[in-house]
Amino acid sequence: MYFLPWVSLFFSILWASAVAAIPSPTYKRASSPFVSTSGPDFVVNGSLLKYIGTNAYWLPTLNTNEDIWNTLGNISALGIKVIRLWAFNDVDTIPVNGTWLQLIKDGTVSVNDGPNGLQKLDTVIQMAEQRGLYVILSLTNNWDPFVNSSAVTNSSIPRNYLSNNYGGMDLYVQQFGLQTHDQFYTNPSILTSFMNYTTQVVSRYVNSPSVFSYELANDPRCNSTLPASPTCTTETITTWHATVAAHIRSIDPNHLISSGVGGYMCTDCPKLYPLTPSPAPPAPSPAPGKKKRSQGKPVTKEQILRERSERRRRNRETAKRAGTLVEDGVRIRGRWVSTATKRQQTSTTGSMYDGSYGVDSQDISNIPDIGFSSFQLFPDQQSYGPDDPNVAPWQSVEQNGAQWITNQAQSASAVGKPAVLTGFGLVTQSNAPYFVPFNSTVAPFATDGQSGITLGARRLLKRQSTTSYGVTSQQQASTYTSWINTGIAAGLNGIVQYQWGQSGLTTEPGTTVTPTTTTGETSTPSSPGEVPTPQETTGESPNDGYSITGSTTDQQILGSASQSIAAD
Repeated sequence: MYFLPWVSLFFSILWASAVAAIPSPTYKRASSPFVSTSGPDFVVNGSLLKYIGTNAYWLPTLNTNEDIWNTLGNISALGIKVIRLWAFNDVDTIPVNGTWLQLIKDGTVSVNDGPNGLQKLDTVIQMAEQRGLYVILSLTNNWDPFVNSSAVTNSSIPRNYLSNNYGGMDLYVQQFGLQTHDQFYTNPSILTSFMNYTTQVVSRYVNSPSVFSYELANDPRCNSTLPASPTCTTETITTWHATVAAHIRSIDPNHLISSGVGGYMCTDCPKLYPLTPSPAPPAPSPAPGKKKRSQGKPVTKEQILRERSERRRRNRETAKRAGTLVEDGVRIRGRWVSTATKRQQTSTTGSMYDGSYGVDSQDISNIPDIGFSSFQLFPDQQSYGPDDPNVAPWQSVEQNGAQWITNQAQSASAVGKPAVLTGFGLVTQSNAPYFVPFNSTVAPFATDGQSGITLGARRLLKRQSTTSYGVTSQQQASTYTSWINTGIAAGLNGIVQYQWGQSGLTTEPGTTVTPTTTTGETSTPSSPGEVPTPQETTGESPNDGYSITGSTTDQQILGSASQSIAAD
């Protein structure tokens, strides 16, 4: 990939204008090495903290400490400040090789405190601190497609080869002899076991300043590989968050607690933690030249529909002026009315806003022990709004994503807390053969036969794929730039890309990083009887379709953005 000069110019101008302002004020009452909040801001060591981050969920599973150290160094070199990773790795059978943190089998749970268990997580956190990085520790996963999957018996697929194959909620449910996904949130035995695990993790890092927050779960919702029960509602998920957050707070008074939800809203759902008319805690005065942010109003259904309609109107007018409008509708009183556009103008907001997933992110964010609002953005996994026929499909994705970001920032403002985009990604055509949707073990756009072979072979075949699924690299760069720019302008305090990619890693069979080639000879014996030198192979970090391994453009965008958001 090549670097887009206009991307660099954009961020250079934004950064230069920001640093020209007087430096941000210090917060004497919050002079602590632990990240805390002050109204809508993050504060650490007496100063404001805004950041660009990345997801490297697989870090604790790397085969050598040197690989961990080098990966953290490459991330830090771009100015990235926060890494989101899995602080869970659940198995029902102890593997021969590799890292595992918890054995869940037949209703019993055992925590691995050994060198290939929690001690490996200790190493990551210690090294992150040495590199000047913060970590978000996600404590369990909504997704585990290996449950009830034939892939679990396929030895050609290594454990943990995807972000959603590290155990999690459905493994608890299955091993405790239950049936529905949401029993993870309500079953007393599972709740006790999970909180026991959180106790053992959280108590290790009470005094670690490199921990940014404990994230309760990755993308929790009512359903997963296992279905939801009819009784699962937004109150089910909100109550679980409040219970577990209170438990963590009783152990660790120093660190923030976050949710990890996808950001799904429910504009009309009843609230367990309703907004009150009282203002948010007062924030310190802003620097000269900067506006003071006030507590906003919650997002409404009427607002969402109005914003979509206005955006379609603007796009249509732009297409008219450019001469690219396709008049495919009917003529009424001498004017064309596009039937395609009318079909998009429905009276429903869609599943992202109506509580279909059993998640009300505003209600969760307003739980007292939840420190900040979090959300995600993955258009290849789900739709964030109807397509607009007046623009190219990828531009619809970009615009719907931008609206999602501004709506999330508004929702966080309504509860008076910081907002963080904890994961965003868009699959490119070059990454399409890697793409495995969450809750799946199959790469639908891989070449024929790829989805059932080893990861190493799939990587080799990737270069031969001719699939056209996904956006181009240039479209991805444009979209990432737009989303980051929108997030900074909307007041997001953290923007975390998904996912970091790392090459040159040590391989070991049956682990996250498996050998990608067959060991062979790299030297010819110079004398009779001399043993040939074995070929030394290296591997890449897991990639489920979003990795930026070797992507100069994407990494440059993150590096430039880290300077811009820090100066905002």
